[in-house]
Amino acid sequence: MDQFDVAIVGATGAVGEVMREILEQRKFPVGNLYLLASEKSAGTRLQFEGKSIMVEELSTFDFSKVQIGLFSAGGTVSSEFAPTAASAGCVVIDNTSYFRQDPEIPLIVPEVNSHRIGDYSKSNIIANPNCSTIQMLVALNPIYETVGIERINICTYQAVSGAGKRAVEELATQTARLLSGQPVESEIIPKQIAFNAVPHIGDFQENGYTLEEMKMVWETRKIFEDESIQVNPTCVRIPVFHGHSEAVHIETGTKLSAQDARKLLQSAPGVVVIDDTADSEYPTAVLESVGKDPVFIGRIREDISSERGLNLWIVSDNLRKGAALNSIQIAEVLIKQL
Repeated sequence: MDQFDVAIVGATGAVGEVMREILEQRKFPVGNLYLLASEKSAGTRLQFEGKSIMVEELSTFDFSKVQIGLFSAGGTVSSEFAPTAASAGCVVIDNTSYFRQDPEIPLIVPEVNSHRIGDYSKSNIIANPNCSTIQMLVALNPIYETVGIERINICTYQAVSGAGKRAVEELATQTARLLSGQPVESEIIPKQIAFNAVPHIGDFQENGYTLEEMKMVWETRKIFEDESIQVNPTCVRIPVFHGHSEAVHIETGTKLSAQDARKLLQSAPGVVVIDDTADSEYPTAVLESVGKDPVFIGRIREDISSERGLNLWIVSDNLRKGAALNSIQIAEVLIKQL
């Protein structure tokens, strides 16, 4: 096929908007594009390749009309409509957490395990990993393949856009009110996010970790196909609109110097290394990653507390590589198999 009919589910949401932009920017061979959302958003018109497309109601859409469905409207929506779409012959690329742990459904980061995309034939569904997992594994995969990784300690510093449009609005509103000496309310983020750091993303689990943290554990093991790898995460929401940052500390199977790690990463797909401490060169989420496709890495150094330890600072645009771009990269590999 030269062109593919595509549906975006959650087209009016933050990720859905970026999906539409990236399809156009990367010149994905779209035949017909269908924009789907709830009844509340149906009738809205959005632009794509110079054309105005009306948003349709998801609940009445016939998925037999499309070959690819890009889902990003929440786990509840995916649980109901993704199987329906898949049974109609549409290959679903789902950006929610609903299918990620299903052993029959591939969980894909194209730079890491694109060879598993063909496993979609069991269910017609492909899962997109958590945004924090994606950027971490793009960065770590070259090291993992070269010397192995036994343990990952990670602290994330995640933008509010990871919690959706309403969280972005909440940060803006709280900031304005605090600067005006007014009290604030928190509805989306568990505690005040303006001028604060909140170590609470997702529900707390019985082991004391949050669901967001456990996603990083489960997904890393599934994508690397390595149940032995130890992952110890702490996920923190910070008052940044877009772009996730991560402080990652790894213990490798055999020693890898910082210099060799830097060379390895400089030639890795999807990675840009900015690491010259003599000139204070290192990436930040807001200045380097926002609106960009790569995963940026800096502060590469040997761990002074561990003989086989390395430390890295990793940043990426959570709405692009962490969600929309990764989904479309999956689709780009997929269409070669359809």
